[in-house]
Amino acid sequence: MYESRIAADRLTVAAVEGFPPEIDTLAARNLAGHAFLRAAWYRASAPKGGRTLLVRRDTGAAVLAAIPTAPFGPAIARARKVPGSYWPLRSPLIAPDCDVHALAHGLDHAAARCLGPVWRVGPTCGESEGTALLVAAAQLANWTVLSRPAGTSWMIDLDAARTKGWPSAAAARKLRAVWRKLAQRGRPCWRYVRGADWNAKALEDMGEVEAQSWIARTTDGSGAKFMTQAQRAAWHHALSDPVIAAQLSATILMLGDRPIAFSFDLDDGPVQYGIAGSYVEDLKSLGIGKLANTRAMQDAIADGQSVMDMGVGDSGYKREMGAVAGYPMVDLLFVRSRTMAAMLARAWGDKWPPSASTAALLRDGTLHG
Repeated sequence: MYESRIAADRLTVAAVEGFPPEIDTLAARNLAGHAFLRAAWYRASAPKGGRTLLVRRDTGAAVLAAIPTAPFGPAIARARKVPGSYWPLRSPLIAPDCDVHALAHGLDHAAARCLGPVWRVGPTCGESEGTALLVAAAQLANWTVLSRPAGTSWMIDLDAARTKGWPSAAAARKLRAVWRKLAQRGRPCWRYVRGADWNAKALEDMGEVEAQSWIARTTDGSGAKFMTQAQRAAWHHALSDPVIAAQLSATILMLGDRPIAFSFDLDDGPVQYGIAGSYVEDLKSLGIGKLANTRAMQDAIADGQSVMDMGVGDSGYKREMGAVAGYPMVDLLFVRSRTMAAMLARAWGDKWPPSASTAALLRDGTLHG
């Protein structure tokens, strides 16, 4: 029988096929918040090959940790990754009462073979408490953790914007001018979608905007969210969970019956994540993209949210909206074999150094005595 002195309490560790309902229970009390990290969130982008490592106390208490994974890369490599509907929010679930010893026990257990010889987490926040705990536990369990930077997330202080008054009078005049120009071409109006209002038409409308945007003209379309039927199907699955549907919202600018711009956002308590936004190119000169972004920000301010997290990349328009550089994103590989880790480090990135506390535990031989 497997037994590890790293765990203060006896634990049950199990590998479960798919994404079990325990994920939903744990999401409601996840250390990092993010109550939307539910089974449907993971399953939407990984409908096949899902597998979850669960760590719980023998007492039958709630799950301490869940690491959902799906196949990653060539099948021969047997690598896996934590999937997710939105790429900066791909991380395991950890309960607030899960300590590093319990999580390390789970990652050192025979059931952790379900993670494969290599598994990926990220891109994810490099400074979160959950990331630090996961890395420390993995290192105690003799996994090598490789890390590479994945950009910086841009943040807007909505509390400060609310106090200052946003947009400024000058910016508001410009936006009204854009609206008047649109009105000369048809009847502009806003369409809001959230919760029970989600339907296939809303996803198709946003896909129609992307199909007439720079994304379709200058890229292969893989970065779009709604342009193809497969992309829409993934979001349709995530939205089938009413908890997730209540947190996802779309602000769509219509010109008559034609969708011309949108902002697609995720409300996570005090934080609003800007997942996607686009606009049709033939009306680009009018500034309709800025109009949609501004409306989404105004609504977040009115709703009392404190931060708008706009993600990485394309910092130009984000700076114009008042965003500043926030936290670093990291892309992590957890590698069982030290030889393989040395080889992968050449292409992936540097080895994550153990924290002082983790290094002390490793020196003391806490895991294996």
